Amino acid sequence: MKTILRASFAVVVLALVCVPFTFADGGADFKAKCAACHGATGAGDTTMGKNMKLRDMSSAEVQGQSDADLTTIITKGKNKMPAYDGKLTAAQITDIVKFIRTLKK
Repeated sequence: MKTILRASFAVVVLALVCVPFTFADGGADFKAKCAACHGATGAGDTTMGKNMKLRDMSSAEVQGQSDADLTTIITKGKNKMPAYDGKLTAAQITDIVKFIRTLKK
């Protein structure tokens, strides 16, 4: 009986440790692919962001766009922003859109 309880406990602990690595929140992908221009907070406060006059991701203008619109922009690119189709999976793009939603003021 003790062996079963120990094994069950070990499985639960292992599952809790692995969950953060299994379900990405988009923050890591945003940092890796987007933050160079958009900044870590999405404010567009980087040198590149200021030069290209990027909008703050927390602004009403950006937050007012639909998830589908943001997904299309990330996937296909827009103006000087490159397309990430083929560089990011659909799931990663969805997670980035969810992360952008967390930047709302």
